[in-house]
Amino acid sequence: MPDDRNVARALLDRQSRTYAEEAGIALADRPGPLYQLLVLATLLSTRIRASVAVAAARELFAAGYRTPQAMEAATWQDRVDALGRGHYRRYDERTATMLGTGARLCLDRWHGDLRRLHQEAGADRAALRRLLTEFPGIGPTGADIFLREAQSVWPDVRPYADRRTLAGAKRLGLPASPGDLVGLVGEADFGRLASALVRVALGEESAGEVSRSAATAR
Repeated sequence: MPDDRNVARALLDRQSRTYAEEAGIALADRPGPLYQLLVLATLLSTRIRASVAVAAARELFAAGYRTPQAMEAATWQDRVDALGRGHYRRYDERTATMLGTGARLCLDRWHGDLRRLHQEAGADRAALRRLLTEFPGIGPTGADIFLREAQSVWPDVRPYADRRTLAGAKRLGLPASPGDLVGLVGEADFGRLASALVRVALGEESAGEVSRSAATAR
């Protein structure tokens, strides 16, 4: 049987992109990319396929809604139409409203810069989650999604593993603790591993195929 490190590496070889990367977000500790990640987390929070949420995010960004200023300036119908082009139709009207309200909150409370939110919370993960859940459409799951991806550019958040990350690890027979998981790939790659493990948990990636790939690579 392949060891845990081989399994983790095989998974990263098969699923190297985070959800942010798939949505076209060049994630960095800057206002624009962090806001785009917030939009993606909002879309991923609903009961809809992750691939649809990612497609809808790409459509919003392609329409130019990459900043809270641009998102708020768009009409409600503009946002609905962009979500529809991504086939995000079941929740499009409610989500269009939440995105507009959330953009206004981002501007009013954080001056359009989520680094201010990070600074206010410091290294307190509970405080970060609480502040994120003040955005409409971002509940505990959405906050987990945001922080799971943001840990790639916010080192003080690492290692961050939400329940879906740990569920994916369990499917692969990997350790079910963030501290043990980070030891398999190192801190720099942990954000990618966490995202890849979510794909296993959601059935987007086959645990059996990953294990077979790891065994072949030995």
